[in-house]
Amino acid sequence: MAITNVRDTDIALTSHRRQATNAMIASLLGWSLDLFDLFILLYVAPVIGALFFPSSVPTLSLAAVYASFAVTLLLRPVGSAIFGHYADVHGRKGAMLVAIIGVGVSTAAFGLLPTIAQVGVIAPVIFLALRLVQGIFVGGVVASTHTIGTESVPAKWRGAMSGLIGGGGAGIGALLASFVFLIASSAFPGDAFAVWGWRCMFFSGLLTSLLGWFIFRGLEESPFFREQQRKKAAATGAAPASPVKTLFGGSYRNVLLLNLLITFGGGAGYYLTSGYLPSFLKVVNGLPNNMSSIILMCASASALVSAVLIGALSDFIGRKKVFLLVGACTIVLLPLCYLSLAKATDTATITFYALAIAFIGNAGYAPVLIFLNERFPTELRATGTGLSWNIGFALGGMMPTFVSLASGGAAQIPAALSIFAVCIFAIYTVGAVLIPETKGNFR
Repeated sequence: MAITNVRDTDIALTSHRRQATNAMIASLLGWSLDLFDLFILLYVAPVIGALFFPSSVPTLSLAAVYASFAVTLLLRPVGSAIFGHYADVHGRKGAMLVAIIGVGVSTAAFGLLPTIAQVGVIAPVIFLALRLVQGIFVGGVVASTHTIGTESVPAKWRGAMSGLIGGGGAGIGALLASFVFLIASSAFPGDAFAVWGWRCMFFSGLLTSLLGWFIFRGLEESPFFREQQRKKAAATGAAPASPVKTLFGGSYRNVLLLNLLITFGGGAGYYLTSGYLPSFLKVVNGLPNNMSSIILMCASASALVSAVLIGALSDFIGRKKVFLLVGACTIVLLPLCYLSLAKATDTATITFYALAIAFIGNAGYAPVLIFLNERFPTELRATGTGLSWNIGFALGGMMPTFVSLASGGAAQIPAALSIFAVCIFAIYTVGAVLIPETKGNFR
């Protein structure tokens, strides 16, 4: 009997490890594929600006493209409310599967759109409408991917898991987009890229839908959600209130508002660094597409390393101390990197500062995912995490638009980025002072 028990225990442990590994891979790749779809627009922003939002002032066209990016972010909280409710009530897996397929299909649809030269002003209207649809599905991806991975790993790895999913997913997504950008730029060089290259990049979104279906269809639910379902089945009495109503109607409303100071700073920092870097290299440094794509691939690797390191650091010293440390360092270092990158002329120096900017930008939100997870119980976690993340990132995602509008020309972009970065990470640091330490508070 003892031997049987030992074998049963080994089987159970093996099954748990397999579930944790599968959930980790699913969360990481789900968020990577989602951001790959979003990064495609950032990589072709100057081209899209000329085709859908033409202007005699290049920075105004660029601002219009970033505004269309912000439109997607504004609908993400709606997607989090819809898919987060489903994930908290019915399970993370189903929400993740539908959302990731929706993002990929809506991304591919951009490749079919007519330009303003072909159909007139209806072109940007259709473009923005499709961005709204994409935003709802993106919000759904966040609600599911940002919970099932951290719920399935041991407590000592949750900070590293947070960095791997949030920042690592962003780095891998950007790396994939850089790779596709390199292929499209090589296949459609020069003016041909403005005709077919950008369309082929959007068509690659169909690959994310196909991969998502294969990755998520065999995924098991997290142990925390299964335990919650067991308790629900054993409980009697009135049905619990919906997660959205609970978040906005009770004590969690203040928790949600305080979370936004961190998520806004982390989101804005990300979009002003990794998000703005493709346009910076093209508009400010004047690099050709193929050279820019190689540097961006290296920057994506830098982002991945940063996210995992800073996330793991929060497992040792706590989430609050990491936020304080990152906020103080970023206020000083990020403006220096922007201004130095603008002055750089040789490839090695440009690459160094691009990698530094990517490293700093991803450090800002590496522990954010686990911090949000620890702020909400299991029955509210997907909805609370999704809304906190997406509202903050929606506000942060508007910052590139304001930077472009505040810049009279390419020469003013580095100074505008520096000023915005200092102000935003000052808010982030204030949030770090006000929030409680959450490490170990996972329920």
